[in-house]
Amino acid sequence: MKSLTRAILWGGLLAGSGDLVFAFGYYGMSLRVFQTVAAGLIGKEAAFGGGAATFALGVVLHYGIALIWAGIFCFAALRLPALLRSASVAGLAYGLVVYFGMNTLVLPLSALHTPFWPPKLDAAAIAAHCVLFGFPIALVARRCMLGGPARS
Repeated sequence: MKSLTRAILWGGLLAGSGDLVFAFGYYGMSLRVFQTVAAGLIGKEAAFGGGAATFALGVVLHYGIALIWAGIFCFAALRLPALLRSASVAGLAYGLVVYFGMNTLVLPLSALHTPFWPPKLDAAAIAAHCVLFGFPIALVARRCMLGGPARS
């Protein structure tokens, strides 16, 4: 179980950090980037009027969500070891799952109430979710849960 916990923590932290760097590079270095994440919980008016406090809340929520997605992958890998054996492909595919899961389930159910369908198709954001989010989760899971180098 220690390896599972380590996989979730490191996978979530790396994926969250990669996505954070992407978000600042793509959307700009602004408080609003992570205030938007907070808005999913507390609504736009409260989030955008909250300054640094709601920015911090957004960062905490962002990493919390990344840890949840890492946990989902790791628990799925316990049932489907092929996800670990083919970690590169599984990670890239998982990035797609995360992107579409966030845009068709999580965000529509949040306080932002984004449209459920059609999903937003943003090539840069999709690529970032594949390479900077799903890929590190899968490689860390492989290393922690199977041992040895994170090759695939």
